[in-house]
Amino acid sequence: RALSPRPAVAVRCQEGQLAVTVRRDLFGTGRPVRAAELSLGTASCPPLSPNPAQAFVTFVAALHECGSTLQVTPDSLIYRTTLFYKPTRSGNPLIVRATPAEVPIECHYPRRSNVSSGAVHPTWAPFRSTVVAEERLRFSLRLMDDEWSRERLSNGFQLGDSLRFQADVTSEGHVPLRLFVDQCVATATPDRSASPRYAFIDLGGCLVDSRAEDTGSAFVSPRPRPESLRFVVDAFKFAGDAGNLLYISCHLRVSPAALAPNPWNKACSFSKASGLWAPLEGTAAICSCCDTGSCPSPG
Repeated sequence: RALSPRPAVAVRCQEGQLAVTVRRDLFGTGRPVRAAELSLGTASCPPLSPNPAQAFVTFVAALHECGSTLQVTPDSLIYRTTLFYKPTRSGNPLIVRATPAEVPIECHYPRRSNVSSGAVHPTWAPFRSTVVAEERLRFSLRLMDDEWSRERLSNGFQLGDSLRFQADVTSEGHVPLRLFVDQCVATATPDRSASPRYAFIDLGGCLVDSRAEDTGSAFVSPRPRPESLRFVVDAFKFAGDAGNLLYISCHLRVSPAALAPNPWNKACSFSKASGLWAPLEGTAAICSCCDTGSCPSPG
């Protein structure tokens, strides 16, 4: 019978083998996992040759293969194995964007009557993130909900989620202003100069995290208004860090709205489609320094 696409992991216990079907969007975040990152049992059995166009990865193994174990009870034969997800490291060794997962799988065979099967649904340990924003004057930095309609009530995230930031400045009584984010730094402690330290926005407005492989990080176009700026960053944590807190500090700055964006005042994201840096406003030339690292220091 056809398997429902809803479960992340579905199991069919057959007479002499089991079939495990894994949804590529394993965590329900819209970011598919690689087939090579999945294995079955302590013997690390690989999946069947995957079709990249399919939304599922399939394992088929005999009940005694892949390091499975057998428990005999008065009423049942219970075969147990584990589905392992071991994400490959990103190009930046300082951070990780996915955490390993283990999904227990069992097949129960009654010692009398007919064989039945059932799937074990995985549970994921949440990854929590705390944002610390330093407010000066009328600047603010907020985590927003998925619709950008209100501030997010929770600061907890799982790897694979997207963090939606909105920076604002209140400009009553001032000439019209345009807001920029010069730098955003993530640390494992409240000290923004501590190590490890990851600057995902740097060089006076280059969202350098958008250059990383398999990320959707970017400034959001168009702005809601000149004195607001939105950007999205894929959730991450520091490699080897057993803690579950991430502190983010950003430096916000304004320029007169009448002043055209330039290499000193810019918001640049890397476009993987074109392979080039693209500005939120202005010409592409203002982002050319994001690759060379020679961006002029903002005033």
